[in-house]
Amino acid sequence: MSSIPSLDFRRLHTDRDVFVAELGKSYEDFGFVAVTHHGVSAELIEQAYQLFQDFFALPEALKQAYHLKGLGGARGYTGFGIETAKDSQYPDLKEFWHVGRDLPAGHPYREVMPDNIWPHEIPHFRDIAYGLFKALDELGRQMLRAIALYLRLPEHYFDAKIDLGNSILRPIHYPPIQPGNSASVRAGQHEDINFITLLIGSSAEGLQLLRRDGSWLPITTQGDAIVVNIGDMLQRLTNHVLPSTTHRVVNPDGAKRLQPRYSIPFFLHPNPDFLIETLPHCVTAERPQRYPEPISAHDYLMQRLREIKLI
Repeated sequence: MSSIPSLDFRRLHTDRDVFVAELGKSYEDFGFVAVTHHGVSAELIEQAYQLFQDFFALPEALKQAYHLKGLGGARGYTGFGIETAKDSQYPDLKEFWHVGRDLPAGHPYREVMPDNIWPHEIPHFRDIAYGLFKALDELGRQMLRAIALYLRLPEHYFDAKIDLGNSILRPIHYPPIQPGNSASVRAGQHEDINFITLLIGSSAEGLQLLRRDGSWLPITTQGDAIVVNIGDMLQRLTNHVLPSTTHRVVNPDGAKRLQPRYSIPFFLHPNPDFLIETLPHCVTAERPQRYPEPISAHDYLMQRLREIKLI
């Protein structure tokens, strides 16, 4: 196939069995799928893009004031050229902002999920950014219900495991490519850490996934499509029934190198104390156990953040 499948999300409610089967096949073949008619407001997405572009256009000193040292970029601003893909010598050509889940005072997860911060220079930043966080969190919950059905689990299997998940909304700015960055790319090849990633902004060129035959497949979408891919935590939970596919963002050619690129991924994580332990029915004689030792979602996240040099 020359592109990842695109599924009308409304069919989850009108043609559920076929939708779930097509979703699962796309994930087993690609680790990726595009969904349309997903219910996330186009107006909210447009407002968020403008908001984040306004923030990234601020002077560097103002943006750096929102960098929180010692948190590994968990909240606020992470500057250009810091995150480095696992096993890469060269940092990615990007800067980003992190919005996480607001927790009530005294909640035990606050020990590992810090408070959000908000730039006062950009009006309505909190309302719009957190509004998008909640909209994608809800879409992710519904996607996981469909995934649960494909895995022959109860439909609501994941609900209580993600209701206070350490999820992240990450608006990203890839600035114009400058001379001297020839060894770096906008995002080196990697796999995502979390359960699933929901990506707004795959209409711009650059995103590619690694196919099973070793070739790279460009991913672009039309209209309101959101790309949803499997992360390493779900790959581990399912013993690779659902694979986490390597992907990257390559540098454009010619005059396009002078154009910025923006995208907004939402990384849906389970609750920090969720134990990632292989589902028993995903272990068979043909698919032996790959992960005999379980690990908590928080410990796994910390392990991976160290690998990409954020902590």
